[in-house]
Amino acid sequence: MPRMITAPDDPQLDELCEQLAQLAPQLENPGAWPADQLDLCAKYGVFDWFLPRDVGGLEWSEGDVTRGYAKLSSACLTTTFVITQRAGACRRIAVGDSEWAREQLLPDLRTGHSFATVGISHLTTSRRHLGRPVLRATEIETGWLLDGYSPWVTGAPAADTVVVGATLSDGREVLIALPTNLPGVHVPQPANLIGLNASQTGPVECEQVEVDARYLLAGPQHDVMKSGSGANTGGLQTSTLAVGLADAAIGFIEGESDPRRELVGPAATMRDEWQSLYDELLAAAEGRTACSASEVRRRANSLVLRAAQAALAAAKGAGYIVGHPAGRWCREALFFLVWSCPQPVMEANLCELAGMNDL
Repeated sequence: MPRMITAPDDPQLDELCEQLAQLAPQLENPGAWPADQLDLCAKYGVFDWFLPRDVGGLEWSEGDVTRGYAKLSSACLTTTFVITQRAGACRRIAVGDSEWAREQLLPDLRTGHSFATVGISHLTTSRRHLGRPVLRATEIETGWLLDGYSPWVTGAPAADTVVVGATLSDGREVLIALPTNLPGVHVPQPANLIGLNASQTGPVECEQVEVDARYLLAGPQHDVMKSGSGANTGGLQTSTLAVGLADAAIGFIEGESDPRRELVGPAATMRDEWQSLYDELLAAAEGRTACSASEVRRRANSLVLRAAQAALAAAKGAGYIVGHPAGRWCREALFFLVWSCPQPVMEANLCELAGMNDL
């Protein structure tokens, strides 16, 4: 049994990352899901990083969580992405208004015996342009009635619980720990993604689902996502995963540069940029800089896209064969153009891709 990881500089974390990197190619197989990877993370105590001490967690600081996520995502982005969604759900349960949910759900979630995820994108970025909320809540005598769907739920087929956001007719919102075994809950086949497909991300549908009041975590209130501290799916967390993936791609180029001296200069330049961005990311996470999360995200998106493509160029034809990590990194890097990407960041990335920054 491995020793629990207690800090981001713990050698046990490097040991875990080596195992995750070795398993990563398996997640390219059709229908794959990182069950073995999540089991490993549970054994190393990863799931306790994010939880408060009063529920048995380690309550790592934002800086330490950033360091940990960067290492994990460098080893296996898909597994790390799934963990972010899992951690978001667990933290919402831990800080939520339902003591019953904390006592009944968290013990098995901490040990990895059950899986929870979040279905909240429709409250922040996804489907916001529609005139009618995609997932609606009505208060009933025993609790809440949910009707509609949550469009992007990572690991939906494996989830025992989905922390969903739903909107009332008056515009207020609720967060509910939805058991997936309730009558009326349906999980269709996940979307077929061009990268991170093993995250099994897709919709969860609710057809007149009655949920007991004890599963209510927050609300009803306007902007319920601003309550507590939980599923922080965008901002610095997303940038951290991009930085981790860029680290893996640049590391590959560095490894190739020993026998191929023409790669030394590009590898060194990209590593210097990576280090500057990583330092800025940590400073932002620890509150030591006024740099905005959007600016960090813009730089992270730019670097991860260029680093992944540079790794493919360094790999030559071999990198274009399915199974080579460089090809996988290129597809995974595209994820950051669409996952919780704020409009200003998207516009900045488009200008860079169009070459407008050079005009």
